[in-house]
Amino acid sequence: MIPKKKIAVIGGGVSGLAAAKAFDEKGHRVVGFERSHDFGGVWEPSRSYPDVQTQSPKDLYCFTDHPMPEAYPEWPKGPQVHAYLHSYAAKHKLARLFRLNTNIKAMNRRADGHPGWTLTIDAAGREWTENFDFVSVCTGQFSDKNIITHPGQEGFVARGGQVMHSSEYTDPSVVRGKDVVVLGGSKSATDIAVNAVNSGAKSVRLVYLENVWRVPYFVGGINFKHLLYMRAQEQQFNQWGKSPFQRVIAAALKPLVWVNFRGLETLLKLQLGLKKHNMVPRTPIEKEVSCSVPIVTPGLFECLNEGTIKPVIGTFDRYTEEGLKLNTGDVVPCDIAILAVGWKLGVPYLPLEFQDKLIESDGQYRVYRLSVNPDVPDMGFVGFNSSFCTVLSAEMIANWLVRYADGQLARQPTDAEMNANIDMMLNWKRTERPAAKIYGGLCSAPFHFKHFDELLADMGATMTKRGNPLAEQFSYPDAAAYGRFLATTPPYQAS
Repeated sequence: MIPKKKIAVIGGGVSGLAAAKAFDEKGHRVVGFERSHDFGGVWEPSRSYPDVQTQSPKDLYCFTDHPMPEAYPEWPKGPQVHAYLHSYAAKHKLARLFRLNTNIKAMNRRADGHPGWTLTIDAAGREWTENFDFVSVCTGQFSDKNIITHPGQEGFVARGGQVMHSSEYTDPSVVRGKDVVVLGGSKSATDIAVNAVNSGAKSVRLVYLENVWRVPYFVGGINFKHLLYMRAQEQQFNQWGKSPFQRVIAAALKPLVWVNFRGLETLLKLQLGLKKHNMVPRTPIEKEVSCSVPIVTPGLFECLNEGTIKPVIGTFDRYTEEGLKLNTGDVVPCDIAILAVGWKLGVPYLPLEFQDKLIESDGQYRVYRLSVNPDVPDMGFVGFNSSFCTVLSAEMIANWLVRYADGQLARQPTDAEMNANIDMMLNWKRTERPAAKIYGGLCSAPFHFKHFDELLADMGATMTKRGNPLAEQFSYPDAAAYGRFLATTPPYQAS
């Protein structure tokens, strides 16, 4: 039997639930920590802005054994996702494993001679330490708000102005009759801009640094999951680890790939009217596709056409008596500034000596399979492998990580093998595909199939592809199918 370990799972969102289930069902003692009062992570209502909905269709945003309800729309709203996560937790009795309103202050290597970590824990004004054999960090990409300030902000607030992070925009009534400026070009930025228009804002400006390719829910009338999530489409990007033969094939097909992507760009330009709004990106779409490519907010281009949202390429310079001065030199009216500037990625409670081993000088993470670092032992990440199918990605990594922690991977890598793979991946991100450096290099999109193929091979799955070759090549990742693949991994061996 595998020795029973005491496992810390930090975070109670999608990734934390996946990790808690994976370790619990293998017989380990799991203790989950969630600093909020509820499960759900970014889907917990107090952290969600109005009208938030998934970027991924519901059958791409679900666990392998728990499809979303048929009554849900194709792109579920925030409260529906929150309810779905609660139903998953209830199905697997995960609430018993978690301590809510509990925060991790620090983690240090155990001093009692045993492998693992000592966590410093804070809850209800009390602080204590607790030992664990293994730590699964499941705080994901969107845990700590990126807080920025601009000159003149203190005076602007003193005069009655408001400045808030996008996650703090939970009451749309605050914008009624106000001049609103949203900083950022992500989907959260455009979601909030459209919501502000619909909530009666006096004016809305969207200020962002550069144009990016945006994908509508339907491209030429076709659900984008049938176009952008295919293995056949994925293979057209410059993925890592190609053999010499694969490189020859890629070079031969390069003209056809070029035509395919130029056609997609043309379709997006025409469908969205990008030229009219000066929103045509300068970077070819095949070089830009990653986790940062936003889905088009419903109503965004209608608002742009009506002039109710005014786009500005630039950024904030300073707050003034007259409003908000931009780096373009323009001064625009502003009562409320909403900063959709993202989240800080990191593990602040990890000792600096281990952070230096984990994070490179350019912010890239040294992680094998987007989960572990051999120089930071007895811990791993679930949910840092950001993707277009977040829930499935988290569950796949969680199943991989429990086997890694127990030494039960079919291909258990040595430290040297992991570091060699990490170096190869970092070189690929820096030289061959710079778009892959987004989110600290922890994004697996658009290479979902390749990422999952590697995880399944490591786990020794005897089935890694669907029986229908056309479905496998030209359809999106199927959560239920991956559940079946996981079921073909070998049972744990006696240690």
